[in-house]
Parts: sequence; structure tokens; C-alpha cells
Amino acid sequence: MRPMACMLHHVNLSRAVAHSINGESVLTGIFKKPVDGPVAVRMLGLEGDEQADPSVHGGLSKAVYAYPMEHYPFWQTVRAQAKVAGWDDTLHPGALGENLGITGLVESDAFIGDVLRFPDYELAISEPRFPCFKFNAAMGFNQAAKLMAQNAWCGFYLAVRVPGTLQAGQAFELVPGPREVGIQELFRSKMSRARSQ
Repeated sequence: MRPMACMLHHVNLSRAVAHSINGESVLTGIFKKPVDGPVAVRMLGLEGDEQADPSVHGGLSKAVYAYPMEHYPFWQTVRAQAKVAGWDDTLHPGALGENLGITGLVESDAFIGDVLRFPDYELAISEPRFPCFKFNAAMGFNQAAKLMAQNAWCGFYLAVRVPGTLQAGQAFELVPGPREVGIQELFRSKMSRARSQ
């Protein structure tokens, strides 16, 4: 497989804040907003970004969350179908809780251990993202997590191999790892086990 050129389109950050979900106050960092300019990439994540629940987000193996923008049209359509957005409404960057909005690399082509090599930093794919009730809140309707599970359009977490500075508009190269465990394969396996319990 030849190295693939891909693109980072937007960088999104949020602080962990209390948000009302299903009538309860819940601490969350899912409501991310795009930022302009350079952002420091540290071993535990992006400077200025926070995770509310370190048992499922953050840490060395889940420092950064990337999501393929190729799926944005689908989410815009289903939100309109669910009547939580208009048909012409554009889904804003960071709407899926992602730090990085990327193109050129989707889950079916992503494997644990693959490396995203940027100009002065490197990120390694570590695991898929598993949706929870907070994802439903971010999308605005209760079937969002189920739809993510059905399509296995989960995005993926990244570990920081080489810290540096990132910025929207940067190209990156996909450097294949062992390519033994795919993101979609792992996601579907874990979701199937969770449903059977």
C-alpha cells in the first residue's frame, strides 16, 4: 500500500462544562467548537481541550479524536429527518465531538497502529470511539448513537507519538502500521458484545 495524502480541515476544542441532558446536569466536553491558528499537541491531548470522563475519553491512548468529514452529509440528512435541523442547515465543525475533522481517511481504511504523519508531529490510531448518550445530545436526537453503531462511522482515537503544533489546512500522510486490526472490525466486535450482554 502506498502512503496516502490526507487533509486536516478543522481543529475543535472545548472545556468540560455542565450541560442539561435528559433533564440532568452532566459534565461533558463533547460540544466542541472550531479554532483558528496553531494549537499545541501534547501527549495528553490538545492545549485548551478537556474531557469530562477520563474513564472513556482522554489519556495517552485517547488523547485526540478524529472524525472523517466524508460522513457529515449523512449526519446533516438524518438530523433533518429527525426534525432537529433544517434540510439546508450545515453541520458545524466539531459537531460530532471531534478534535480533528479530516478527509481522505475513513474507518474502513484505518487500522490500529497506523500513523498520521504531519509536518512536525505524529499521531497513531489507537481505537474506535464508542458513542454514548452524550452523542445523542450533541446530535439532538435519541437514535444518533444507534445509527453510528449500525454504520460503524465512529471515527478513531489517536495517541500522540511525536508532540508538536497542528493547524487546520495541514496535509498528513498515512503511514501503515501492522494492519492486523481494523477500526471498523474492532468497533463492530465490541458493539456486538455489548448488545449481547
